[in-house]
Amino acid sequence: MEPINDDAIVRMIKQIVDHYHANISNRFIRPALLQLSVDDILWGQIESLTERYNQYQGYQLHDLYRQIGALCKFVYAARQELAPTLKYKIGNSYADKMDKLFLDMAINNFSANLQVLADQIYELYKRLVEIDTAASKGKRPLYRQYSELNDIEEVLMVNKEIRN
Repeated sequence: MEPINDDAIVRMIKQIVDHYHANISNRFIRPALLQLSVDDILWGQIESLTERYNQYQGYQLHDLYRQIGALCKFVYAARQELAPTLKYKIGNSYADKMDKLFLDMAINNFSANLQVLADQIYELYKRLVEIDTAASKGKRPLYRQYSELNDIEEVLMVNKEIRN
């Protein structure tokens, strides 16, 4: 399949990257993220999307599916291991009042920001599936070859009843 250069896909990836850096992997939360029980391969997949989203030659669909799979595992692990105890894992070591305020905001909004990331990942996935299905022309679409994507809705969605 040809590399994907779709403007909507590029915009979606940029939104994911911007949200990830501003609200998930920011200077307050990042130290706690490193405590998650995820392997280096998963971190590499996440980094390959979040650090190099300006793909002038387009995105390879199989790479995007792997990166989405990694982000799904990340969201799941962050919900299970980090969100319930984030306040205690980070501590309260900021002396500056503004830093303390931003730290509190990062902690208090972490679960909601994680859900926004999950929603963005899911929207990207749905759009890629549309492109993949249209390009497969009756053959088996590529997304069906990635078992980690089989239960993507269950992994990403807390409130599935609000989904269409």
